Amino acid sequence: MNEIILIKNGELALKGLNRKTFEEVLAKNIRKAVAPVGDVKVWRAQSTMYVTPLDDTDIEEAAERIAKVFGIAALSRAAEVPKDMDTILPAVCEYLCDELEEAKTFKVNAKRADKKFPLKSPDICAAAGEYILEKFPHLTVDVHEPDVTVTIEIRDTAAYIHKQPIRGAGGLPVGTGGRACVMISGGIDSPVASWMMAKRGLELSAVNFASPPYTSKRAEDKVKDLLGKVSEWSGEIRLHIVPFTEIQEAIRDYCPEDMLTVIMRRYMIKIAQIIARRDNALALISGESVGQVASQTLRALECTDAAADMPILRPVIGMDKEEIVSIARRIDTFDISILPFEDCCTVFTPKHPKTKPILDKIVQAEKALESEEINVAAMIEKAVANTEVFTITPEK
Repeated sequence: MNEIILIKNGELALKGLNRKTFEEVLAKNIRKAVAPVGDVKVWRAQSTMYVTPLDDTDIEEAAERIAKVFGIAALSRAAEVPKDMDTILPAVCEYLCDELEEAKTFKVNAKRADKKFPLKSPDICAAAGEYILEKFPHLTVDVHEPDVTVTIEIRDTAAYIHKQPIRGAGGLPVGTGGRACVMISGGIDSPVASWMMAKRGLELSAVNFASPPYTSKRAEDKVKDLLGKVSEWSGEIRLHIVPFTEIQEAIRDYCPEDMLTVIMRRYMIKIAQIIARRDNALALISGESVGQVASQTLRALECTDAAADMPILRPVIGMDKEEIVSIARRIDTFDISILPFEDCCTVFTPKHPKTKPILDKIVQAEKALESEEINVAAMIEKAVANTEVFTITPEK
């Protein structure tokens, strides 16, 4: 019997005339995700996408990779057999033998999409249940909380046998929503924000600010490792590492101490926008959450937003730390985020930062950086010119 993967779309089912475009992008992303372990054929029929492994492609590894492709609600490994009960019943016991031997209870679900099939769904369930009980006499039927649910689908092309589906990544296929650039730090929040916006169909670029000698090479490697985990879900990410030391020292030396964090954030946004536009990104992504730290009060966010002339997406803005950590653990970034390698956001942190900064006073303080002597505009131009670019891809 052939083994394939059945995919149930989530939000794509709600799309109208452009649904085909979304499905084409999803099929491309599936093939790209599986490519390191083999090749697959992806096709669609009766509201389901079918993934058929080609050559010697490892279907178990393929299924694990497909489970991280956004745009999929659920997936199931399934046996594909001809549509006659004399073939279906033995195939059920052969394909699900290990699960049925270990279980104590089971039930059968049948879905008859092909209405020409002679047996109706209840009849298929009854026949399959009787056959399974004969082959596995230790089992009993439990229709409420079974150990194993056997599903038999009768479709136009063939019959498909599978057990409980695997949870998919959900969301929309990456590449259907444009590109955005995440301001990535080494903390917990920004990788989660990256993942959440990729889930909404956005391709990702990233910008990280490095301040050697105050920050180390290990902090840079930490950011690359974090994005490597995110890329397992989002696909390839272009990372731009901006040398920020000169600008950060100028802010420290010429601006009021209690305004340092907000002014630093404003200059990060100004630089990130330049890089984002060069990378054809239409928005920035930030991991800010209201009230989490002094620079994330509403007044502080108002001041940082005023430095932007493109949208800033903040997907974790209303989440508490426990909710953010829960996602970080799911996507396997948490343990990397808590490694003790400081990023530039912790450099020159004021003892008593303003929690309610006033925009006019922030702008007035920044004028000290605009003199011919300091010339922060030239510093920005230099930092952008000296930015290093890396391509982050999932581990093979």
